[in-house]
Amino acid sequence: MSTPVEADLKVDASGLKCPMPVIRAKKGITSVEVGQVVEILSTDPGSMADFKAWARSTGHELLLAEQQGEVFRFLIRRTK
Repeated sequence: MSTPVEADLKVDASGLKCPMPVIRAKKGITSVEVGQVVEILSTDPGSMADFKAWARSTGHELLLAEQQGEVFRFLIRRTK
């Protein structure tokens, strides 16, 4: 059984449209140390695809991408 990951920083991008959730996440990820985790909340339906692509392109580790009602939740670990 895996231990739940605690976010070192939470970024609430609810109510923002593309590309703002990713821009907020980028700011957040640069403010934490390598190995730390940022949690991002978004209500933009396109954010699921956006964050998967962003994690791939930046090399950061996407630990979680889930939808809870109208809210999308992401956990991303800074890798560099």
